[in-house]
Amino acid sequence: MRLRILAVGPRQPAWVDQAVDEYRKRIRTPWRLELTVLEPATRSGGADLARVLEREGERVLAALRERERVVLLDERGKACTTREFAQRLAQLSQEAPDLALLIGGADGHAPAVRARAAESWSLGPLTLPHGLARVVLTEQLYRAQSLLLGHPYHRD
Repeated sequence: MRLRILAVGPRQPAWVDQAVDEYRKRIRTPWRLELTVLEPATRSGGADLARVLEREGERVLAALRERERVVLLDERGKACTTREFAQRLAQLSQEAPDLALLIGGADGHAPAVRARAAESWSLGPLTLPHGLARVVLTEQLYRAQSLLLGHPYHRD
């Protein structure tokens, strides 16, 4: 399964990139994980939020591949346990070989992006800074794969 994280946001501190790279290296074939970072729309003092979201949404939609099943990451999305997360990924690996996991910009996801999404998942009820969301998602993908492969990384 090809997994792609599309993250709208500014350049992250080195520790974020290092952590994401570390977990990406641990993910084994047949899964492949890629991170695509999209520049956020310019926000000025009087910027119209709807227009900012629309611009970011256009960037996200342009970056999506036709075959990708789209999953939004949103604090209002479906929450699940690590085991449920792993099982959903196992199911999706059979249904959709290409999966795009979207981390929205500072103001969330544009309505057009929400309309393109097949589902919405939550990493938890807290609002996470973008860099931390990337790290948590990447680690959870590795953890899910380790569970599915019977690796002892995860402990209940």
